[in-house]
Amino acid sequence: MAALHKSVGRIIKSYAIVVALAVVMGLSYELFVFPNSFAPAGINGIATMVQYLFHLNIGYFSLIVNAPLVVLAWFMVGHEFACKNAVFILTFSAATLLLGRVDLSAYVYHTENGTSAILGPVTAGVISGAIYGLVIRQGGSTGGTDIVAACVRCRRPEYSLVWMIFALNASVAVISYFVYDCKFEPVILCLLYCYLSSRISDAILKGGQRALKFEVVTEHADALSQLLLRELHHGVTVIPAHGMYSGHTKQLLICVVNRHQIVAFHRALSQFPDTFAYITEVNETVGNFKKIHTPPTQAAKK
Repeated sequence: MAALHKSVGRIIKSYAIVVALAVVMGLSYELFVFPNSFAPAGINGIATMVQYLFHLNIGYFSLIVNAPLVVLAWFMVGHEFACKNAVFILTFSAATLLLGRVDLSAYVYHTENGTSAILGPVTAGVISGAIYGLVIRQGGSTGGTDIVAACVRCRRPEYSLVWMIFALNASVAVISYFVYDCKFEPVILCLLYCYLSSRISDAILKGGQRALKFEVVTEHADALSQLLLRELHHGVTVIPAHGMYSGHTKQLLICVVNRHQIVAFHRALSQFPDTFAYITEVNETVGNFKKIHTPPTQAAKK
């Protein structure tokens, strides 16, 4: 019963996060996108230009475009993915429709007062990238091309959608030149928004718990392992190895440590001058990494 309550709690928390992120996205559009006369990336970029030209609120356009995509995702990708997309899209649409009726002039960032024209799109791009990465981590997406990409990957995982998404964003940037009075500034702002959004979302999707992986070839596996366990409090995996050049039997030690522990690791290796090591970056760690438990053999001795 406790496990069921915990599972329900996780589901509610996940959907609550999706709702909160959708509201933040709607607020970001009202404060930083619409007032600065540029189109962001993807379907929302097209919706922003439609709103600018025909005064059709982006909330209505988002519902019209994404409704059939959500149905497609339900059958092609999965029910949870489709439901979380539906929740995000409905919340985002409702937020933009409601905020459009609220006087936010005191909080809106625009360039009419002589301030930088870049800061609005920069802020919007950073917020959008963070929201995109966090929503993906909850098992959903922000709709539009994200749903199309997920559907295509389910049927054709070998397809690369980079060029399709790039073509759509490039088209939005080109069209924005004509929509916003034939000026190059909206094109540049659109490209800047796309770049920042993709960079921030990529960083979030790769994980905040980055680390370093040491692979060490040594003849002193036991001594080095005990030193690392004692000094760095991270586990070590030992694999038998054979040096083809020397013909000697050695051991390969694999150890993942926090980034700030690299100096301590070098200090430990310096005590074994005949070892060889190389380092690779780990984007994310999963499982028991922060705290190492007492090995069973040591616990039995206590």
